[in-house]
Amino acid sequence: MRFLLFVLLFLSFAYSLGLVLANNTEVGVNLLFSQAPTMNLGLLLILCLMLGIVIGILLALLIFRVLQNKWEISRLQKANANLQEQLTQANTVIDRQASAPTVDEAVYGASAANVQSQSSDATSLTEGSTLSKRRRD
Repeated sequence: MRFLLFVLLFLSFAYSLGLVLANNTEVGVNLLFSQAPTMNLGLLLILCLMLGIVIGILLALLIFRVLQNKWEISRLQKANANLQEQLTQANTVIDRQASAPTVDEAVYGASAANVQSQSSDATSLTEGSTLSKRRRD
């Protein structure tokens, strides 16, 4: 990879040198609001080419950053939707478990569980001075 980069750098330098040597006429540069001194046409072409490359690289990086942010946003939105779905499923499971009958209700039926809960309330009232309702899970 470094060798390829070195070859490309050498070729661009050779092209720039050939451009300067082939276009050796002096030209005046009008910058609309000011006048630059006369300079070699080949050097002016190289400066314009380098300026275009730098601006192109900066714009490409800016566009890449925008695309990268859009990709990240879409990835996070997909992850958020997935987590929302998991949360909904977990809430459904919790609701099912909360409405499921207790062990006493499943074994003895609803009436036996109510009788047992009432008898435990009565014993707690007689044994202690605090009035609290206990629920067994």
